[in-house]
Amino acid sequence: MQGHMNFPRLVIAGTQSGIGKTTVTLAILAALKDRGRQVQPFKVGPDFIDPGYHSAATGRLSRNLDGWMLGEAVNRDIFARVAADADISIVEGMMGLFDGSSPVNEIGSTAELAKQLDAPVLLVIDGSAMARSAAAMVSGYAKFDSALRVAGVLFNRVSSEGHYKLLMDAVEQETDVVAMGYLRPDPAVTISDRHLGLVTAMEQGTGELYGWLAKAAAETIDLDRIEELARSAGDLPSLCKGRLGGVENSTFPPPSLQRRGKAGVRVGVAYDQAFCFYYPDNLELLEAEGAELVRFSPLNDQVLPDVDMLYLGGGYPELHGKALAGNVIMRTAIRQFAEQGGTIYAECGGMMYLTQAIRDFAGTAHEMVGLFSAEAVMNKPCLTLGYRTLELSQDCILGASGVIARGHEFHYSTLVPRGLLDYACALRDAQGNSKGQDGLSVGNTMALYTHLHFASQPLIAKSLVSSVRRTSPRLS
Repeated sequence: MQGHMNFPRLVIAGTQSGIGKTTVTLAILAALKDRGRQVQPFKVGPDFIDPGYHSAATGRLSRNLDGWMLGEAVNRDIFARVAADADISIVEGMMGLFDGSSPVNEIGSTAELAKQLDAPVLLVIDGSAMARSAAAMVSGYAKFDSALRVAGVLFNRVSSEGHYKLLMDAVEQETDVVAMGYLRPDPAVTISDRHLGLVTAMEQGTGELYGWLAKAAAETIDLDRIEELARSAGDLPSLCKGRLGGVENSTFPPPSLQRRGKAGVRVGVAYDQAFCFYYPDNLELLEAEGAELVRFSPLNDQVLPDVDMLYLGGGYPELHGKALAGNVIMRTAIRQFAEQGGTIYAECGGMMYLTQAIRDFAGTAHEMVGLFSAEAVMNKPCLTLGYRTLELSQDCILGASGVIARGHEFHYSTLVPRGLLDYACALRDAQGNSKGQDGLSVGNTMALYTHLHFASQPLIAKSLVSSVRRTSPRLS
């Protein structure tokens, strides 16, 4: 990224979780697309589900930006690279505006990201049960950090124009923040919930959801003002150097995402309703090293594609335990692939699939691939959630001992060993406290509970593809 470039951009933030940021964001994305705009969506934080909806609403892949996992240089590189051909970029925040990896600083928060992108903030408030109090709330958020520009407010769950006018008058009388409209509560545009958050966009289906959201936004949101606010962001100065979210033993940015590795490595990417959690940047960094990506479905396919490596991402295998267990041909093929020297990289749900069994919330065990002598047991009280720093404690397919990367954990399952397990990584949380071990390792298979973001450590993609080139029976 050279010089200064203009990227119309806007961060949509909430006062807290659960106030409808995603619904508001999707309504604005869909309405702007209806206006003929090329809209580039982004999501703050390590979320996989919201970006799926963003992509469905806009027809463009949504990207994750994260101050803790990636740091300013990487965030701005990703942003500038994918926003370059867009008319407007919309960034959906996470949790409350100032919530991040710590209660005493801004790291990992939506506020930090808005400042990294020098972007104005549109604050979303649940206006259903307030009037003048909205002014106090907006005033507090706008003044909390003088380096942040909270420029607009949008009210969700407001039933009438009269109620909205009360809220607008209160806010604009007491603050410099401009009211930009509201959304009415509407069960027709409600997205279902489950234990890890919303159901995925793949399961929800597009149906009429985005059309309804676009129509609702056009009726009660001032879209001209939204676009004007995004254009007020001005130029984004170049920033070509910086460390990756605290990861010291890496170099960034990579020379480019143009293919720089020789072609020939074929990577089978599990993609269906059980496995669909992937950062686009992870896949693109593999491609940049020369990988050719081939999608397949552990749920539905009977034949494993002709590949040198398997990438089994996260998702909801526990909801599809019976079907995954029933596809004995695929489970056998994956186990044989590993036993014959094929490389497998798996994360969270993908790791669970490689154990002997998944025991669902009802206590029913479903037989899985069986590479690791353990059972993945679902248990609602056992939520594991948080940022993670991962350090390799031995040489493996992810790189040499000592390599550090960043990611996050979010799961309700625990591993119950049924034999000896070999771990290849040490884990720490965002505060640097030990979280034990991760990285089940056997042969050329590595399986993590942690979802790694490869842009936090580009050596990982390079090491994976290099390892495959050295060991693949097909390439030898």
